[in-house]
Amino acid sequence: MAQESMTEGLMRTKPIDRLRQDAEGSGHALERTIGPLSLIGLGIGAIIGAGLFSLTGIAAAENAGPAVVISFAIAAIGCALAGMCYSELASMIPVSGSAYTYAYATMGEFVAWIIGWDLVLEYAVGAATVSVSWSKYVATLLQDWGITLPPRLLHSPFETVQLADGSSVHGLVNLPAVLILCLISLLLMRGVRESTRVNSVIVVVKVAVVLAVVGVGLFYVKAQNYVPFIPENTGTFGEYGWSGIMRAAGVVFFAYIGFDAVSTAAQEVKNPQRTMMVGILGSLAVCTVLYIAFAAVLTGLVPYASMKGDAAPVATAIKQTPFPWLQTLVTLGVIAGFTTVMLVLLYGQSRVFYAMANDRLLPKFFAAIHPTWRTPYRSNLFFMVFAALLGGLTPISTLGHMTSIGTLLAFIIVCAGVVIMRRTHPNEPRGYRVPLVPVVPAAGILVCLAMMLSLDGETWLRLVVWLAIGLAIYFGYGRRHSRVGRDAAR
Repeated sequence: MAQESMTEGLMRTKPIDRLRQDAEGSGHALERTIGPLSLIGLGIGAIIGAGLFSLTGIAAAENAGPAVVISFAIAAIGCALAGMCYSELASMIPVSGSAYTYAYATMGEFVAWIIGWDLVLEYAVGAATVSVSWSKYVATLLQDWGITLPPRLLHSPFETVQLADGSSVHGLVNLPAVLILCLISLLLMRGVRESTRVNSVIVVVKVAVVLAVVGVGLFYVKAQNYVPFIPENTGTFGEYGWSGIMRAAGVVFFAYIGFDAVSTAAQEVKNPQRTMMVGILGSLAVCTVLYIAFAAVLTGLVPYASMKGDAAPVATAIKQTPFPWLQTLVTLGVIAGFTTVMLVLLYGQSRVFYAMANDRLLPKFFAAIHPTWRTPYRSNLFFMVFAALLGGLTPISTLGHMTSIGTLLAFIIVCAGVVIMRRTHPNEPRGYRVPLVPVVPAAGILVCLAMMLSLDGETWLRLVVWLAIGLAIYFGYGRRHSRVGRDAAR
């Protein structure tokens, strides 16, 4: 009987009416200020960034060759299928929390916790990782302008820096990484309207940079760099051939995950039944076109094999053109790209964390909304400190690059959630309906699962470790304090 009771507890769902009631709740609720264009800008702000400027070259050199453009198309198909499912659930449940909230309404508390915990960590660690890269690019740009920052303030205490005179010193703290994370977090605490305005301006700048690179680079593409378009497999899974294309699709999928962060804004969007679909699919469509064009130009400028181990393949490719100013423009575009990626990651993370705290799966302290700014400022403040410590004191080699496996898992659950909700709530109003259910959700599950299975063992191990830590917190705290669980007990 005890076992049955525990099983029922893990599977308990949160009613849609309760979700809506919590969203509009009494007291200080999140403010609906985001329109469709701002939402699309939010998506582009997260999507165009580290993935475009770094992973394109890595995936081409190590996995797919020039056929990386096919990998981007495959990843886009998986995102589009999942994006339609996100749009339907977001139009039904316009509440903060993204996949966490949708899983809570469809598959139960335990699955919701797994997804929420995974996304919280992915967003926070991802922002810290990007801040370290941001710091490196800013320091390089300043050096080009004759401003040299002290090496000890650009590296963590665990790194040794080689100086120009041959001597070496230990780093102290990556100060630019700390400052940018704190600045963005303070901006997010100040208000969503202000944050989206800043994001929109930066998005215009970096899209202009991407278009400039594509437009100029197109005239210097060498046709021989596309031969062979699909390099022959080396005999190892994931190294060229079609298995390499699939492995590359799983790698570059990271470049698309920003649209997942769009769904975390559902509780602060005007007319979410319509706007969420426009924001999710609109940002995805724009970025897919830019990504494929960018990847085609990049692999046409330099041989794919020469980009292996290159931390800045875009800069290397631009050197093939006779325009030095384009190098500076690309650096500015990368900095802008990293800035908006951090902004949207920290924004999305705080909203998922807020939703989990509001359900009392995390301490209610983090569910507080600022009476004037109308933001979950305590969640922002907590992760400002956490991310700044990671970015300032941890080497990027230890932080590792942000993996997409957790987001792929979230997408699979969202696709499954649409099928479940069609059966359990067939008459519930939907601002957008996924066509051909269950075919489209099933296709989304299969494509995302195929990309997950194409990823390496270390990535899977990282996911298992994250989940193990999360399960300890859930069974030690969350399950006993759950609002839904306490309501059921009453």
